Amino acid sequence: MTSTGHDAQPSGAQPQASAFWVLSSLSLSMLLSSLGTSSANVALPALAEVFGVSFQQVQWVVLAYLLSITTLIVSVGRLGDILGRRRLLLGGIALFTVSSVVCGATPSFALLVAARAVQGLGAAIMMALTMAFVGEAVAKERTGSAMGLLGTMSAIGTALGPSLGGALIGGYGWRAIFLVNVPLGLVALFVARRHLPADRQVEGRVRARFDIPGTLLLALSLSAYALAMTAGRGSLGLTNITLLAAAALGLWLFLKVEARVASPLIRLSMFGDPALGAGLSTNALVSTVMMATLVVGPFYLSRGAGLDAAQVGLVMSVGPVISAFGGVVAGRIVDRLGAASVVIVGLSAMVAGCLALALLPGVAGVTGYIAAIAMLTPGYQLFQAANNTAVMADVAADRRGVVSGLINLSRNLGLVTGASLMGAVFAFAVSASDMATASPAAVATGLKATFAVAELLTLLALGIVAASRMFWRPAAGVHDVP
Repeated sequence: MTSTGHDAQPSGAQPQASAFWVLSSLSLSMLLSSLGTSSANVALPALAEVFGVSFQQVQWVVLAYLLSITTLIVSVGRLGDILGRRRLLLGGIALFTVSSVVCGATPSFALLVAARAVQGLGAAIMMALTMAFVGEAVAKERTGSAMGLLGTMSAIGTALGPSLGGALIGGYGWRAIFLVNVPLGLVALFVARRHLPADRQVEGRVRARFDIPGTLLLALSLSAYALAMTAGRGSLGLTNITLLAAAALGLWLFLKVEARVASPLIRLSMFGDPALGAGLSTNALVSTVMMATLVVGPFYLSRGAGLDAAQVGLVMSVGPVISAFGGVVAGRIVDRLGAASVVIVGLSAMVAGCLALALLPGVAGVTGYIAAIAMLTPGYQLFQAANNTAVMADVAADRRGVVSGLINLSRNLGLVTGASLMGAVFAFAVSASDMATASPAAVATGLKATFAVAELLTLLALGIVAASRMFWRPAAGVHDVP
């Protein structure tokens, strides 16, 4: 493999103490970006009341953040490859921190939404470059553990966000959920600036140009797709169809541009590698499945099982808590057994978990639901740690940022698609005009049908992995860059 990019040193060259501090700064960055998503959701009712806006309008506080991440994460990953990952990651942490101050101090709703979009840009930089930095921070044989740690921090942020946000709003008001990011951001910035390895440019190598036309086309296409999936709450109306058509046209133009420019945002030959294609497609499928637990779970627990709001929240916390404790363990299993084998194990556990979610709640109620989640979640943790390790394992140094961005993009697209697709499946199976009045039996039927579909998606992911291993051939453009 040809070593290229900003760092000529081999992976794992960092001393152990330095590697600890590098991983600490990366973990804080991942925690911040995850908190930025989950903590804001709980503030939406308060924000709607304070600013006098409708439910549909206040959703843009969350949507602006997620759209920025989804549309820009690949581009900022590539920008890090070109300009230097350390420099850009420091800028991303600073941008996230400053925009958190603006969010917490804003006098107007429009400025809040704009600041959230900028905060999403900072989060996109942190998410893309934390994973890209793993190859420089730790030895190759410990990559799985590092990926597992990042997964754990993301899960902690997701689990902690609602409870922390609720406590802050109750004690200090809605502004506190944004201002709490400031001290965390300053600590992350200090540790990263002190310990992240310096960017290195290979002597004599001409710096690649940033693909502006490709970036704009990809961002517009992804924006159209994300809006199509979120508009209408899963229904397929004229607006959704128009946005999907715009997304398809934008993607076609993007592919035409990428095939012609000298320094493309995404080198299309990368997708000739079955391992990369399998990793990205299965990541999207698995994220679609996991989103079903967040979309359908609360309806089943409240309407189907008759739990009150506090009990629903307690049961819904089971998955994130398992993820928070299981990520590092999953990473160590990947290091011990190898990423390729653990991907299969993780997906197999998810197949069993989806089957359990379709069947056990009908037999054992809430206990069956919790048992099924306890099967599904560890499988997801194993898959995520192994898949990220496998995709990033042999990527050339000057493409780590863009590939990391693609991994995160495939996950985000899976979550966006899952919210729409699995929500539509559930609503169709329940067959009620108003979900609030649906009978417990109808909701239970919807849960069963939704996770029957999820079972098929996980089996498809398992088949894609098996096929990619069968037909795997080394491909130019991913591991070595001419």
